[in-house]
Amino acid sequence: MPKHVVVTYAVRPEAKAEHVQLIERVFTQLQAEHPDDVDYQVLCLADGVSFVHVSSHDTVDGVNPLPKLAAFIDFSRDIAERVATPPVAAEALSVGRYRGLVV
Repeated sequence: MPKHVVVTYAVRPEAKAEHVQLIERVFTQLQAEHPDDVDYQVLCLADGVSFVHVSSHDTVDGVNPLPKLAAFIDFSRDIAERVATPPVAAEALSVGRYRGLVV
């Protein structure tokens, strides 16, 4: 059964550009490596500084492979310096999903 994690936080406005670049590097690595056991999406809310990360993984050992990616390690390294509110992670249960929209 897949595990889902939702992380929410806000970044400092002056750190947004760097933050987005670090997120884009995570997606570049994901696209290059094509891991089958992870689904990942990052949304920036209309205020321009609030972010929502949604990660799903389905592995035998139950360990999310995302934090092991070099680009994700780089993204996480100095996050405390970029955020205005600390990240809050919560496990979530899927109620339903439709994959018609690919962004």
